[in-house]
Amino acid sequence: MKMSKATSERITKEWLQEEVAFVLEKVERNLNSFTDLVPTAASVDQVYQPEENTDWTASFWSGMLFLCKELSQGDDFDHVIDHQIGAFQHRLDHQIALETHDIGFLYILSALADYQINGRESSRDMALEAADLLMERYSPKARIIQAWGDLNDPEQRGRMIIDCLMNLPLLYFASRETGDPKYREAAYAHAKQTQTYIVRDNATTFHTYYFDTETGEPLYGKTQQGFSDESCWARGQAWGIYGFTLSYLYTGDYSFLETAKQVADYFIANLPEDKVCYWDLIFNDGSNEERDSSSAAIAACGLLELAKHLPLTDEKSQLYQSVALEMMAVLAENYTTKHTPQSNGLLLHGVYDKNTNKGVDECMIWGDYFYLEALTRLTQSWYMYW
Repeated sequence: MKMSKATSERITKEWLQEEVAFVLEKVERNLNSFTDLVPTAASVDQVYQPEENTDWTASFWSGMLFLCKELSQGDDFDHVIDHQIGAFQHRLDHQIALETHDIGFLYILSALADYQINGRESSRDMALEAADLLMERYSPKARIIQAWGDLNDPEQRGRMIIDCLMNLPLLYFASRETGDPKYREAAYAHAKQTQTYIVRDNATTFHTYYFDTETGEPLYGKTQQGFSDESCWARGQAWGIYGFTLSYLYTGDYSFLETAKQVADYFIANLPEDKVCYWDLIFNDGSNEERDSSSAAIAACGLLELAKHLPLTDEKSQLYQSVALEMMAVLAENYTTKHTPQSNGLLLHGVYDKNTNKGVDECMIWGDYFYLEALTRLTQSWYMYW
């Protein structure tokens, strides 16, 4: 599949400059509101409210600040970055709402990014301390990292979710920095269990899967935010594209790349005409269900990263790049807040959790982050935080 003429005409250097300028201006306008606080996970009436740094989504704001710093090559965002890094250190020091595998999300896009961009040794130490905390959630018998809650909670014990693939780079980083293989071994084991049990034979994915932590026995798959246990939640499938590619990058296990391709192929095959997915891939044009722009933004980043690791002779490389560019062109044209000036977000028409009517047809802070990450990928040679 070649990029359509209409898409190639839209994705130009000038187009990128305009999109980046829009994003930088929008984020800069939010600095005063979110200096010490962070945006809520989902907007209300397209407006994020300030809240304390306690949610799993808190780091997407700091991640956006680092991307803006890189794109602008200036220091306009440094003051707020400093405040945010202080807040993440405070959260870790006081163990605030950290009974979650999303310690990875939280400290990759804060401490690890800060160490990479600013070289602060204190942020390196923070990232390693966070990795140790994440390791406490690893079950040697089940070979998984428990997703949520107290490790003794019978409802949460032994539950893994596909999202966790994006948390694993914190552990890969810790092994690289310390020379201790235990972090990498746990991350690799978790990724293999995800590959074996969360990915179904038809390349769709469960959102969650349960194990017996006493015996290590796999039990059953369920959904939490998808339409049904057997459907394919769009955001989970997007995490799979990106997450399996990352585990290939850190381990060299080529089977992860093959799994990423299979998951990507299913995602692409079930896209609507404009390439912006519905909140569950069971839905398509005519369903009257909501789109999820945030899943599209994650998938665009995952497809661009996946394409980078395929040989030039692999025809899928061009396909993945083309679909990612088409999604970005449509997101920019029809899903951003350019014509919604009252909104302080970037991407409209996201879905957090349709089943509980949480954040439906709103801006999602992770959607904003990944839209900005995809623009960064298209604009410059970018060394990932992940």
